[in-house]
Amino acid sequence: MIKYNFYLALLFAVLFTGRSYAQDWTHYVRTSGHGCEINQLHSIMNDARQTYLFGIEVDNDITGRYNSLLVPDLKLKAIKAMADSAHAARNFAFVYTAGLECITDSVVPQSRTFLRDHPDWAQRNKKGYPALFGFGDAFWISENSEDVWIAPYAPEWRKLYMKRIRQIAATGIDGVYIDIPYWMTHFTGWEDTWASFDVYTVAEFKRRTGFDALTDFKPGDWNDPEFIAWVDFRISSMTEFMAEIDKNVKSVNPACKTIAEIYPGIGEEAARVGADVYDMYPVVDVIAHEYNVGNNSAQREPLDWTEYMIGMYTFKAFAEGKPSWMLSYSWDKEDSIIPADAIENLAMSQVMAGTNSWDAHRFVMGGSNDYEARTKVYKWISENEKLIYAPRKTMAPVGIYFSPKTRSYFSDDFTPAYLGMMNLLLREHIEFEIVTPRTLSATNCKILILPDVKCVSDVEYAQIQSWLKKGNTLFSTGETAMYNDKREISSNQARMQELSGVYPNTVHINGNPESAFYRFLKENFNTSASNGNYPAFENKGINQILDLIQKTKGYSPVIKIENAALCVAQIANVENKPTIFLANFSGLKGRLNANPFPEKDILVTFYNVKQDAHAIIIPFMGKPQNIKGEWKNNTLKIILPPILRGAIVQLN
Repeated sequence: MIKYNFYLALLFAVLFTGRSYAQDWTHYVRTSGHGCEINQLHSIMNDARQTYLFGIEVDNDITGRYNSLLVPDLKLKAIKAMADSAHAARNFAFVYTAGLECITDSVVPQSRTFLRDHPDWAQRNKKGYPALFGFGDAFWISENSEDVWIAPYAPEWRKLYMKRIRQIAATGIDGVYIDIPYWMTHFTGWEDTWASFDVYTVAEFKRRTGFDALTDFKPGDWNDPEFIAWVDFRISSMTEFMAEIDKNVKSVNPACKTIAEIYPGIGEEAARVGADVYDMYPVVDVIAHEYNVGNNSAQREPLDWTEYMIGMYTFKAFAEGKPSWMLSYSWDKEDSIIPADAIENLAMSQVMAGTNSWDAHRFVMGGSNDYEARTKVYKWISENEKLIYAPRKTMAPVGIYFSPKTRSYFSDDFTPAYLGMMNLLLREHIEFEIVTPRTLSATNCKILILPDVKCVSDVEYAQIQSWLKKGNTLFSTGETAMYNDKREISSNQARMQELSGVYPNTVHINGNPESAFYRFLKENFNTSASNGNYPAFENKGINQILDLIQKTKGYSPVIKIENAALCVAQIANVENKPTIFLANFSGLKGRLNANPFPEKDILVTFYNVKQDAHAIIIPFMGKPQNIKGEWKNNTLKIILPPILRGAIVQLN
């Protein structure tokens, strides 16, 4: 009967929503966490129904608790019951399980523990100490518990782990959620270890490279090619681990999704913990980003909010059409902030970036800081989900290049250059496209900016040349292309200058004006933006970049936005309609004010439109409204009503 109800539910979803939940449910998730015991199922389904959850997370950690890693039967039964309940309610469920962490609870001197039984399975630092932690090292480790981080190359553990993954997927659950598959470098005292130096990992590294990780390099020496090989190996190892999980999931349940939880964003953390979301997106179905800038949203300053948006835009570029879920946090008992305001700010930012919301209580995965606020927000998202999560295609973008290799090897230089250039494009409300090595050959942009992209492979260089032959325009700054993709000095350090000689539409700008702009913002933006003003900035290099963009042959923006200095906008083609996703951070002040100043008299110009065209605006948490404007010479100008938190504007 359960199976029959499930298929009826899928038919209902297709007929009455215009989309197939069975195929696309991960794109429409709005979730929160729950336990997963048989006696909890009724309350879980009530919570989902009452607060408009779609895609239900349940915590039933088989692999991360030593007892259930050994004997999983009871938990497997609960997972199956959860899957059946969700399907009967025309919903979907996914289950949490640990990646490379295992906890033994209630440890006493004579009890069996993971480490006592299998000391060789633990990750280790270079001194040989195991990645062993206890109460006080992390909030989820209870008293008298042993927390061990596991070496992914331990063969017997990996065999057992994949068996448990297949058993979980075979229950009929819709997704297997793998929590932080990392090398242990994120607990206190382990940050600079570049672990793991356990016997299995060291042996696998030597088999692949011929290098001995214990003797051939000093961890953290970026000038040592053996250490660079270690960095690359660690990233590949985590990507391969997740790919193997996905293979095992699909082998028993082809419809089941593999979901990875990752906290590193777009900075140096990816190389350190080995979980690179750019590398990992192709081998999983979804990444849930535990990504936070400026801690939780109630503590964020305006520049933090902009960087949060940049992070989400970048994740979506990495995903190439796959969904990006945001396990971010709204409030942590800040006295001057109402939890509902913090929840709305966080959800608004995610909606405008096209990512999926995950509401939680403080810094755990479940609960809520305000259930009534969650209900209102998730209801609004459900009413507008088709527009929010439809593919966003570019029209006339300026491209900005994200280089994962430069991020890994030269993070201190590349990250501020990238953030500075993205801030510049957002400040000017220029339609952007984030281009990566995977999308370079197919990019739609006519202008591409390389912000101090030090590492350029031969393949990338050839693709850039092919792109330039089409008459496109390239801007680069700093030491772009000074190195190859192994962090070796290029055999031709003047590659970018040579391009300028061959292609007149190639401009190299010495120095790092975008990094200078970012430093200026770090020092000045928050104070001004909290007062509703944008700080004045003058820089010859920045002005040169903007002037070059405006004067580039063929640059013809579809939309122009004015009087919105403190708003962040993504411009895109959604279902063949020019669309703006607008987020307002004016007046916000971390810990003190979570209600933005309304942005008034924003002027939007749509070019090349028919005389009968008009615009629709959907304020965040509001209803659609028609906006009439002034049409003249194929151009429509409209003035938006005051924007509080954010709005979607679409030409019709």
